Amino acid sequence: MSLPLVRLPPGWSPAAGLLAGRVVLVTGAYGGLGRAVALAAARAGATVVLAGRRTRQLEQLYDAMRAEGLPEPVIHPLDLEQATPTDYAALADGLQRELGRLDGIVHAAACFTGLTPLAMHKPDDWLRTLHVNVSAPFALTQACLPLLQQGEGGAVVFVLDDPALLARAHWGAYGVSKAALERLAETLHQETERGPVRVHALLPAPMRTALRREAYFGEDTLLQPLPDEAAAAALYLLSAAGAAARGAALDLRAA
Repeated sequence: MSLPLVRLPPGWSPAAGLLAGRVVLVTGAYGGLGRAVALAAARAGATVVLAGRRTRQLEQLYDAMRAEGLPEPVIHPLDLEQATPTDYAALADGLQRELGRLDGIVHAAACFTGLTPLAMHKPDDWLRTLHVNVSAPFALTQACLPLLQQGEGGAVVFVLDDPALLARAHWGAYGVSKAALERLAETLHQETERGPVRVHALLPAPMRTALRREAYFGEDTLLQPLPDEAAAAALYLLSAAGAAARGAALDLRAA
């Protein structure tokens, strides 16, 4: 990896009200990690903007959050495969108009079309994966940067995957996209390191998600932990404490 690796401070856990008064945008909000991050951020007091392409699943998550008595989230349907720069600008303008601020983005959405040799990789799947996993996070972050820069301590969190595994055969567009996403995070950090917006990368340990189940089809995914630890680590990066991990990848893998 080109980004430096850092670890969570020993014994760190989210304090009550850690993100009170903050607005956090989560992409892929109804997926395994996205859902865990959305719930954790709301439990920490944040107003969470739930972004994803399946409106019904966003509504189900909204209902679950309200039933738990969490701060009312905002649903924003967003298809990263189809969205245009105009759509991202409209999202940023809507956040400015309706909420008046944005304090963090967690790019939890990911596209994975299976393990495939490059000789058999469908070009459409390749282009879709690179677009959703790299181009869309770039375009969304670019559109939201002016709003993030209005506050103090805004954070952008890019979710990576284990580079030692993805450098192997058959990981195709997904492996390439995660390497490119790391470079995107590094470039954006170098361009913003003197400003109010922090750039972070999150490197989770194996966790129980649909993507993991599809990629490791011979594994009993139920033996892996839920994404709760990664979600808590995302809160660390979104909070003021995360300044210590600015421009680095927060590594949650076993030492």
